[in-house]
Amino acid sequence: MNLAVLRHHHIAVPLKFDIPYRRSFRKKRGTAPPCLLSIPRFRKRWPRELKEDTRVQDQGNVDLQDQPRRHYRAFAIAVGCLMFLLGLTALAGWLLQVEIVISLVPGFPSMAFNTALCFVLSGMGLAASTLAARRFRATATITAGLAAAIAAARLVEIVTIGRTFHNVDVLITRFLVPPDFIAKIGGGMGPNTALVFLIANLSLLLSLQAEKKSQVVQELTSYVVITLGMIALAGYVTDAEQGYRWGPYAAMALHTAIGIVIFGSGLLARSWWMQPANRAQIPLWIPAAVCFTGLLVDLYTPLGVANGILYVPLVLTALWFGNRNAPLFFAFACTVLLMLGFFAVRHNEAAFWQEIANRTITAATLWLIALLVYYFMRNTHYLEGERVRFGALVRGTPDAVVVIDERGTIKNFNPAAESMFGYSPQETIGRNIKMLMPEPYHSEHDGYLAHYRQTGEERIIGTTRMVSGRRKNGIVFPIDLSISAVVTGHTKTFVGIVRDISERVRQEERMKTTLSQLEAYTAELERSNHDLDEFAYIASHDLKEPLRGLHNHSRFLLEDYEDKLDEDGVRRLNRLVRLSQRMEKLVNDLLYFSRLGRQQLAVKRTDIGLIVKDVVATMELLLEERHAKVIIDGRLPEVVCDAPRLTEVFRNLITNAIKYTDKPAPLVSIGYLDRFVGKDGTVARNVFFVKDNGKGIPQEFHEDIFRIFKRLEKSQDSDDGTGAGLTFVRKIIARHNGDIWLESEVGTGTTFYFTLGKKREGQNAAA
Repeated sequence: MNLAVLRHHHIAVPLKFDIPYRRSFRKKRGTAPPCLLSIPRFRKRWPRELKEDTRVQDQGNVDLQDQPRRHYRAFAIAVGCLMFLLGLTALAGWLLQVEIVISLVPGFPSMAFNTALCFVLSGMGLAASTLAARRFRATATITAGLAAAIAAARLVEIVTIGRTFHNVDVLITRFLVPPDFIAKIGGGMGPNTALVFLIANLSLLLSLQAEKKSQVVQELTSYVVITLGMIALAGYVTDAEQGYRWGPYAAMALHTAIGIVIFGSGLLARSWWMQPANRAQIPLWIPAAVCFTGLLVDLYTPLGVANGILYVPLVLTALWFGNRNAPLFFAFACTVLLMLGFFAVRHNEAAFWQEIANRTITAATLWLIALLVYYFMRNTHYLEGERVRFGALVRGTPDAVVVIDERGTIKNFNPAAESMFGYSPQETIGRNIKMLMPEPYHSEHDGYLAHYRQTGEERIIGTTRMVSGRRKNGIVFPIDLSISAVVTGHTKTFVGIVRDISERVRQEERMKTTLSQLEAYTAELERSNHDLDEFAYIASHDLKEPLRGLHNHSRFLLEDYEDKLDEDGVRRLNRLVRLSQRMEKLVNDLLYFSRLGRQQLAVKRTDIGLIVKDVVATMELLLEERHAKVIIDGRLPEVVCDAPRLTEVFRNLITNAIKYTDKPAPLVSIGYLDRFVGKDGTVARNVFFVKDNGKGIPQEFHEDIFRIFKRLEKSQDSDDGTGAGLTFVRKIIARHNGDIWLESEVGTGTTFYFTLGKKREGQNAAA
């Protein structure tokens, strides 16, 4: 979204919406955006001129936040425009046949037509490469590629054909310029000019494809381009033709050399714009002036003089550059200048080897200084990075960090310490650390520091202690204090890390209270379990004894007086016998249920398939009597469980499936599912199931059937069960950290599902 930003009193205020959004809004609603309608008075407060003058582009938002980077970009664009004008002027001179524009100075080499064309293309490419829009980057790629192609073709022509042919130069010129004017000017693009345009535009193309990785390459290329341009300029100043003419080939024109120096400066500015952390801290003209002065002195003094020492300041200027590779780049440039100074003049054969040794020693000295500067800058960068990281860590840590000297004077007070103690850094820095301490620490601290200075004994250094701190408002609160000593030279600094543990102390107090309550609850639970054990003992002996008496006396009456009682009396005695038997079963089931929750499980790895087969074998008579069949659907896995308890689970589920059915041939299927998805969307893994084709259970009774002694179908005369079987099943599965549920359709059948060791997602098993 484009925003118009009002830069008034350093406040940025969004004034209008993105135009496409406003148009789409009108299409949908037929009105203007609601936020514009809701603040009509706000819009009237700002003059229309401010809206027109306050615009921010996408890339400009970043540049406004980094002023130096913005200057580098502007300089690169200005250089590109200047190169474009230089090349355009020279092209106009060719087309209009104005010799002074092409040669600049009578008798000097002229700028070739293709050289002017390369200046136009390179300038367009350099300026367009700094713009973020895709069309500008495409333009930069095309123009830089064309300039590199023209330069490469010229170099190939020089290497393969020789200096007397200028086919590449006249290929385009002959269609635009009269042949007699071409013959009058003569010459062509020099090899040094072609080399500059080739490497410069290739580095520009590389930077457009890989910006982060090509910055160093472009910076090195810019130094080479500047050096070659300055060599040519120095050749013109000293009248040393070797500086601007390489061998018997066409020479570099004076304004070409000036343009190349400008081109290299633009590439260097662009490389710093690509990576602002590596920008120079001094103006570029300072090392350029040193370089130019050194070359002039080198050309005007005898070769035996150690003129290379003048390049030492050039290498040392790298100390003011952000790029730590700068000394190596400058050493390379100085080496090129030393070689030029050696080959640009005639040599005395008697002292030829001494001069070579002189230049070699000078170059080695420059590289040695460059390496020393390089390692110094690398260490400085590392230390600066560590300082920045440490500062960010201290400022961003949630713990208070307080730095003091050997006398207890506060030197640093981070934001967390401000919020913890309530003091600002201005109120604490320069004062004694004991202002943050309550008694007795307030009075003891100076004595501890004096003892430490005299004896060097460290009693609390390197340890973490729980002490008390004092806030600005006088409140004392508990803290964890960790102190470490940092030695720098002959001074020692102490760094204290302070953590407010008020909440932890409160939590510990609450935990102690909860623990004491838990101990009381545990004692009460142990007493309750003891009472339950006593109840179980009483129920198993004292309660069952009267039941046995009722049962036995009822049987005696039937045996002795059955012939003397009428039919109704015999029926009532038989019912009394059955009720006493059922009562005993209920008592036994109740006692068994109470023991299920307290007895430890005897778990081991068990094959569930063997358990099911054993249950089916013990129920063989019941299956034959009811014409029922039990099948195993697939392979059942091995699990870690209490085998006798799980046997009871399968026995109860199979028995219920056979008993409560309306089919002449009951069918029970037992299986296992790796993943189960229920009708209600619940998901479970490692699920066992027991499926029957019985009557089915209505939805409203799916929870009731698990209640103890709850039976959906019961008869007063029935003695085949108590209704506690499914209660036992749920309890056993819950003891295995599992869950049990069912899906049923009335008239079709019921399927019980259960897990062992993992509950269904979003469900809790009943204990």
